[in-house]
Amino acid sequence: MPTSLATSIEPWRTRDSFRIAGLEINEIDFLLVRLVRDGVEGRGEAAGVGYRGDLPAAMVPQIESLRAEIERGMDRAALNGILPACGARNALDCAMWELDARLAGAPVWRLAGLRRPGPVESVFTIGIDTPGVMAGKACALAGARCLKLKLGGDGGDAERIRAVRAARPDAWIGVDANRSYTLASLDAMVSVFADCGVALVEQPLEIGCEADMAAVDLPMPVAADESVQDIDDLEVLVGRFDIVNIKLDKCGGLTHALAMERRARELGFGVMVGNMLGTSWSHAPALLFAQRCDVADLDGPYLMAGDRSPGLVYANGRVDCPPGVWGD
Repeated sequence: MPTSLATSIEPWRTRDSFRIAGLEINEIDFLLVRLVRDGVEGRGEAAGVGYRGDLPAAMVPQIESLRAEIERGMDRAALNGILPACGARNALDCAMWELDARLAGAPVWRLAGLRRPGPVESVFTIGIDTPGVMAGKACALAGARCLKLKLGGDGGDAERIRAVRAARPDAWIGVDANRSYTLASLDAMVSVFADCGVALVEQPLEIGCEADMAAVDLPMPVAADESVQDIDDLEVLVGRFDIVNIKLDKCGGLTHALAMERRARELGFGVMVGNMLGTSWSHAPALLFAQRCDVADLDGPYLMAGDRSPGLVYANGRVDCPPGVWGD
């Protein structure tokens, strides 16, 4: 029986205005892919990668160009050989995983050779704001044990970190500069990071400056985010970063993420799973992948003004996927 394909773009609002270096987000579009065969449905959702111009409006033509092959039953292996790493491939790949699972009568985690998923400790992100506002948000996240602070490279980051550390002396704190530092400004922040007990520094320098990281002496692990998109980017980062942040939107789906994690381990990297914002339909596949990761940053649905129903459950700093959300 042929497969039916449908795509749509849905605008969703964030809970609050969310600022990162160079960008303020109040609303974001998500691509939704639905595949139906033999009366069962597979769903995939993607936000894409904005700094690469990979947005839902551009994803739809990519998918439509493959409609005939998809409706004839294209599988994940063929998909990953045709489309590059991108949001369109992520949405299709995840929809194919769920469709295959439902047709097989087995959950995605079992088909993927993963262990049964359980709750995962997640990082909760605080966007760039004044030190007092960020400290207040850290206090409001009293149940969260892991906080990630967005930094702006604007001269105010030291006070932001100090304010949050004073407000939450108990918390694991990571910082994410989203490429907003230079070597000089990063060097000036090293003592602040150390004094405030920062546990992880994520993507301090711009894409293309990866070699410069070898000259940076940070006493805590450094994670690559924008500098690592898919498996082909890993080898050049050896000796420059300690951890790689694998996002399904960046690498093009769960299939590639699983292969990328295996290769990252072979090269000696720790592995983090992150998100580009999204609802529970995009984060449930990432939560399966998180079972194999050292750090999980899966607070996207928590940062949105609403979510799917049923959706992921956030409690006591952890995220869990109850039955019926995705992939059963």
